[in-house]
Amino acid sequence: MNESQLILADFVPKKTKNTQTIGLQDIEIEKLFQASTNKSSVPTTYLYVGPQIEERFRELLQKVNIIKAAGGLVKNGDGHYLFIHRLGKWDLPKGKVEENEKMKEAAVREVEEECGIKINYLGPKLVSTYHTYLMRGKLVIKQTNWYDMGVNKVPKLIPQLEEDITEARWIDKNELAPIQENTYPLIADILKHIK
Repeated sequence: MNESQLILADFVPKKTKNTQTIGLQDIEIEKLFQASTNKSSVPTTYLYVGPQIEERFRELLQKVNIIKAAGGLVKNGDGHYLFIHRLGKWDLPKGKVEENEKMKEAAVREVEEECGIKINYLGPKLVSTYHTYLMRGKLVIKQTNWYDMGVNKVPKLIPQLEEDITEARWIDKNELAPIQENTYPLIADILKHIK
């Protein structure tokens, strides 16, 4: 939800900023989304702690339209990682899953299209992320599956300009600070998978 987060947990996480504890009755995605879009609001972490978290999460997802997407955390032959710059932020390549397409297939296709490269290795799913936004005036949740990927050598990158990607770049894992300072919270979480 913009820069705000909703965490459902069966324990109290240690490192959260601007946390607001909420009850089960307060978990209304549209209402939380509206609060997060208020220009004067500070990014907030809404925290619900209770039992049967997976069941609560499934119930939430049933109340909103879900758009499926897939992308990759791509490492090259020199051990550098692929990032794209889109709409003023650093991001990872991803895109919507087409009808009758498998998530893994979509992840490879989207990375290849957005960066002009050929994926040589498709590994396991790293994580699924969820974020909300408005599409044609209706609230949707985008579920993105992220996969470990690799390419041989260091191929030249060609950003897909028609997707508003202004730059694609290989970045050393020791030089991620500028990326982390100008990315989305979900992408920052995915970067924890870089070893």
